[in-house]
Amino acid sequence: MEKSKVGEFHFVTESYLLDFRRRITIPMIGTYLLHAASIHAAQRGFGFSDMNNRHTAWVLSRLVIEMTEYPGMSEEITLYTWIEDAARLFTNRCFELVNAAGKSFGFARSVWAAIDVETRRPTPLDVEALDVFKVDRPCPIEKPGKIIPVENDTPGEPYGIKYSDLDVNGHLNSIKYMEHLLDMFDIRMYEEKQIRRFEIAYLSEGRYGMPLALHVSETSPDKYSMAICNEGKAISRAAVTWTATPSNLL
Repeated sequence: MEKSKVGEFHFVTESYLLDFRRRITIPMIGTYLLHAASIHAAQRGFGFSDMNNRHTAWVLSRLVIEMTEYPGMSEEITLYTWIEDAARLFTNRCFELVNAAGKSFGFARSVWAAIDVETRRPTPLDVEALDVFKVDRPCPIEKPGKIIPVENDTPGEPYGIKYSDLDVNGHLNSIKYMEHLLDMFDIRMYEEKQIRRFEIAYLSEGRYGMPLALHVSETSPDKYSMAICNEGKAISRAAVTWTATPSNLL
C-alpha cells in the first residue's frame, strides 16, 4: 500500500538542541531530515551499506527547507519522508514536519545523486527499483531554483576546514556547510527575525585543511545569497529568506 512507502519518524526536542531563543535551528532540522532519509532508504534496500556494497554512495545535491514555526523545548515532532520521483542521475525526496497537534509547520525538498566511491563521479541510479517507492503526496513548497552568485561581488570571510567539520567520508559535513553560512548573520538578525526559507546547493566536496572564503549579500529585502568558495570557485551556494518573528515568541 502507498502508506507503507512513506517513512514516519519521531523526535522530541531537547535543551542541547536549541539555540539562545530556545528554538530548534535550521541545521538541527537538517540533521533530522538526513537521519530520516538515511533510515528510510536503508529500510528499503538502498541505504548506506547497500550502496557501499555496490561501491557507490549517496550525495546530497540540493536541499530546501521552509518553516512557518520553530518548535521549542520538549516538543514532539513527527517527520514524514517519501520519494517524489527518480531519474537516471538524481532522485527527489520530500519531507513534512508535524507537531503534536497534527499541524504541519515545515516542509523540505532534497535532491540526491549516487557517485562511484573511487572516482567520485556520478553513477546511474536503479530507477526501476526506486520507482517502486514513489509516492504521489503533495509537498507545497517551491523546488530548488537558481541561486544568485555573490562571490565575485563581496569580500569573503576566511575559514579552514577542521576535524570537527568532517563526515564519515572525510569530507565537509553537509550540516557544517549550513552552520558556517548561517553563522555569518549577526545575532541581532536572529533576535528580530526567523528564517522562512533556506536553500542550499552542494557543488563540490570540501576536504580537511581546505582554505575557504564565505560570502553573503542581501539581494532584496530580507533575502540573501551566500557562497562558500575555495580559490575563488564556489563549492556551495545558498539562499536565505527571513521573516519577522511572531509576536508571541518575542
